[in-house]
Amino acid sequence: MADSITPNAISTIIQNPSPDSSSETPQIVVQVVDLKPVGNRFTFNASDGKMKLKATLPSNMSSEVNLGNLQNLGLVRILDYTLNVLLKTQEKCLIVTKCEVVTAALKIEVGNDVEEETGIVLKPKHEVGIILKPKQEVVAKSANEILHEQNGNAAPAARMAMTRRVNPLVSLNPYQGNWTIKVRVTNKGTLRSYKNARGEGHVFNVELTDEDGTQIQATMFKEAAEKFYNKFEMGKVYYISRGVLKVANKQFKTVQNDYEMTLNENSEVEEVKGEVTSIPEAKFNFVPIDQLGPYVNGKELVDVIGVVQSVSQSLSIRRKSNNDTIPKRDITIADESKKTVVVSLWNDLATGVGQELLDIADSSPVVAIKSLKVGDFQGVSLSALSRSIVLVNPDLPESKKLSSWYNSEGRGASMDSVGSGVISASPKNGLRSMYSDRVCLTHITSNPSLGENKPEYFSVKACVSYIKPDQAMWYRACKQCNKKVTEAIGSGYWCEGCQKNDEECSLRYIMVMKVSDPTGETWFSVFNEQAEKIIGCTADELDKMKQDGNGSSYQLKLKEATWATHLFRVTVKQNEYMNEKRQRIAVGAQSSIDFAAESRFLLEEISKL
Repeated sequence: MADSITPNAISTIIQNPSPDSSSETPQIVVQVVDLKPVGNRFTFNASDGKMKLKATLPSNMSSEVNLGNLQNLGLVRILDYTLNVLLKTQEKCLIVTKCEVVTAALKIEVGNDVEEETGIVLKPKHEVGIILKPKQEVVAKSANEILHEQNGNAAPAARMAMTRRVNPLVSLNPYQGNWTIKVRVTNKGTLRSYKNARGEGHVFNVELTDEDGTQIQATMFKEAAEKFYNKFEMGKVYYISRGVLKVANKQFKTVQNDYEMTLNENSEVEEVKGEVTSIPEAKFNFVPIDQLGPYVNGKELVDVIGVVQSVSQSLSIRRKSNNDTIPKRDITIADESKKTVVVSLWNDLATGVGQELLDIADSSPVVAIKSLKVGDFQGVSLSALSRSIVLVNPDLPESKKLSSWYNSEGRGASMDSVGSGVISASPKNGLRSMYSDRVCLTHITSNPSLGENKPEYFSVKACVSYIKPDQAMWYRACKQCNKKVTEAIGSGYWCEGCQKNDEECSLRYIMVMKVSDPTGETWFSVFNEQAEKIIGCTADELDKMKQDGNGSSYQLKLKEATWATHLFRVTVKQNEYMNEKRQRIAVGAQSSIDFAAESRFLLEEISKL
C-alpha cells in the first residue's frame, strides 16, 4: 500500500488542538522537515506540503532518529498530540506525544512553496495528496488499528494505561484544560502548619518528575494537604489530573520550571501499578564545592556530591523558637576541586543516614545530597532541609568519576576549606572575597561614624602585632552546643541552652588582638575558629601551657603568633558602652596569604592606576 501525506493535515491539527483521547485523534501523516536535536528530544517542522508547524517529537522517538529509522524529510503518522501556544510570541507549537514512522526519508520535500502557520494559506504549486511510493512497501495502519493490536497483546494494567491520554510536563501551561500527567515523586516535604490573614491550615510540597526528566513543584493546602500527604510516597509513580498551573514564584521554587502546580481536594491522584516506567528516581544539578560562594545566604538551593572526609557524633541542639531539642550531625565532604565543606544534617537525616555514614566513614563513601541551604558559617557551610535527599554511594556517573579520582590521587591530596578563599559576591551579607573591598586600617579608624547605622564590611591585609597575655582569652563552653556554661552546685557544669549538667566542658576563644599595617594599628575582636588558626592551637591546649610550669611555653606560643601577616574579613559596627558609642571591629573570616592570588590582585590594582 502506498503512503501519502494527509491533505490539509496542519489545518486539521489547528482545528482540533487537544483531542480528548487517542481514539478521537484523526489519522494524520506529515513530513518531517528541518529535524534537529534539542536536549534529549528532537524538534522539526511538520509539513503537509501546504503549511508548516513547529513540532517536538516524543522522547521515545529519539532512538529511532539515532538508529536512522527516521531522518529529515521522512514521514510520520501522528497518533496523539497537544497544540500549545507560546506565551511570549503567541506562536503555535505541536507537542507530539505518540507517533510512528511511516517512511524513513524521501528524496524531496513535498511542496515547493510551503508557508509556516501564520493564518495565511498560499496555493501550492504541486497538488497535495500526491501518492509517494517508497522503495520498500510499508503496510499502513490506522491509529485505531495499531491501538487495537497493542491493546490485545498488552497486560490488563497496561491496556488501561494505554487508553489514558498522558501529557508530558513540558507541554503544560495555565491555559490548558483537561490534562493527565504520569510522574514520579522525587522529593516530598513535611506537613507544615501555617496561620496568616487568610486563615490557617496545613501545607506541603512535592517535586514531580516525568520520563523526560522535566520537573515541576506541586503544592497542596488545607483539605488537599490532609488528603494527599499520606497518599504521596517517595519514589512512587502516579497519574495526576485536575490540577491548576500558574507562573512559578521564583522566591520559593525549587525546580527549574516556569510553572508550578497546585492540587486541591478535587484533584485526582492515582498510583501507577503493574506498569513498566522509565521515569528517573531523582534528578541532580550538582554545584562544585569551589563554586558555592555565589549561593551564600541566597534563596536558591543547591545539590552537591562529594567524598566523605569526616563524620561527627550526633549532637542535641535546642531551638530558640520553641525550646525543642533536635539532633544534628556534621559531615565534611570534598570533591575534585580539592575543596572541603561542612554539611549539617538534622533530625532523621542526622540519626539515620548520618549514623550510616559514621559507621562506614573509613571507606570514604560518596554522598549525593539534594536541596541544601548555603550559609555563611565558617565562610561557607551547607545545611540540610526537610526536603533534602541524601544518597550514599549512588549509582550515578558523577559518583563513579569522583570515586575513581579520589582513589587515584584525591586521597593523598591537600584539601582546603572552601570558606577560606573566595566566598559570596553578594553585597548584602558582606561575605565577599578576601580581595574585594580591600582597605587599609586608617580607612576604618579615621572614620568613627563607620557602622553607626548598619554594619560595614571590609577586607584588610594586616599582621598581628600584639596579644595581651593577661586578658580573658576564652570562656567555658558546652561540648554539645558551644554556649557558655556555669559551675553547677556540687560538681560539673550547667548549660542553659541544653538544660543539663555535664562533668566536663571545653574552652573556646573570645579575645582581642592588636593588628598593624603600614598606615596604622587597631584592635580586632577574634573568635574561636579564627583564633585557633592564628595562634595555632586550641584554647584547651593553650590553657594547659599556661598552667604548666612558669608559663614560658604559653608566652612563647603567643609570641610565635605575632608579626604574621593574614587576610581578614571584618565587620565594623558601633557598640554603646557607659553611654558612649565605640567602634568595634570583629573578624568574620581569616585566611593565610595566597601569594599567587595576592599577586593577581596587585596587578589588577596597578592596571587601574
